[in-house]
Amino acid sequence: MAEQPWGQPYPVRPQQQPYGQPWQHAHVPQSAMRASHTDRERTVDVLKAAYAEGRLTREEYGQRFDAVYQAQTYGQLAQLVADLPAGPVAVPFGAAVPALPPAYGPPPMPMPVPHRPVNGMAIASLALGVLSLPTLGLAGLGAVITGHIAKAQIRARGDEGTAPATIGLVLGWLSLGGWVLLFVLAGFGVLD
Repeated sequence: MAEQPWGQPYPVRPQQQPYGQPWQHAHVPQSAMRASHTDRERTVDVLKAAYAEGRLTREEYGQRFDAVYQAQTYGQLAQLVADLPAGPVAVPFGAAVPALPPAYGPPPMPMPVPHRPVNGMAIASLALGVLSLPTLGLAGLGAVITGHIAKAQIRARGDEGTAPATIGLVLGWLSLGGWVLLFVLAGFGVLD
């Protein structure tokens, strides 16, 4: 029996065997662990960055790319990128960033601009405004109403369509102004 730190004896148990298969409890170094598809994709990303930065030639990139998908373990993947940085190299503050010559691939593509839909009320306002002009019809009132609704929706949602809504509003107000002028002239007897 061994003694505990406070002086009380306790029984010493013999070393027990672990349950299960012996290979389940053996210590496996990480380099021998099997790699997943995600691990291979990460390695390919490092290779792509190295190729884009000019660290690998086209042939080296192709050979390593093929070897990545044949690799079975972390150790094999690590050997393929051991001489490459895992991320971008930090440039000291104020230093000029060198541009890659065209031989290392095309320049990076600009970020796509998200498409904003054109507001339907703005289109309706423009259509009603155009229809109201030749006849000085009541479509001008519809153009004004839909134009104001469109302007509010464009501000709230960030839609496209400011120009059609504005044009519809202007044409609608011109049409309504024509009606008002017509009634004023008729009221004074000028049209008799």
